[in-house]
Amino acid sequence: MLDYYLWIVVFHVMAVMSWMAMLFYQPRLYVYHTEHKDKKEFVEVVKIQEYKMYKYIGLPAMWATIVSGILMLYLRPDLLKGDGWMHAKIFFVVLLVAYSFSLEYFRKQLEKENYTKSGKFFRAYNEVPTFLSILIVGYVITKTFSLAFTLITIALSAFVIYKVFKQKEKTK
Repeated sequence: MLDYYLWIVVFHVMAVMSWMAMLFYQPRLYVYHTEHKDKKEFVEVVKIQEYKMYKYIGLPAMWATIVSGILMLYLRPDLLKGDGWMHAKIFFVVLLVAYSFSLEYFRKQLEKENYTKSGKFFRAYNEVPTFLSILIVGYVITKTFSLAFTLITIALSAFVIYKVFKQKEKTK
């Protein structure tokens, strides 16, 4: 059983890396899309990138992450015991899944040119997966739940997002 488990962990880590690549880059594409909306040819290329990044990389990697994670918990239910670190991880993974689906929502709005969000919004939104992944990785590495770590990470996240929103718009 342990041999299979370790191979599932390898697959899980690779799936997470692929999913995170999309989560980190997709909102950046939205920044380019919104800030260069007057350049139609450029926007058409970005729309293709947005579609392929989400549909061919992000979505399959997200489902591979979820399935392999569930399989790991099935093989090692003892991971759910302890001080709640796995429960906290799962909670923040669920938020990451919701964030992932929200990217598809925004992609469809951008594709139809029916959007109201600005480049500044997507710059700030781009910070969300970073902070969620800090929490998730922190719990996994330490195998502990720390309220202080969680609250400090959330506070830092809010501060960074606030600073991104307060940045002055770049003039062209």
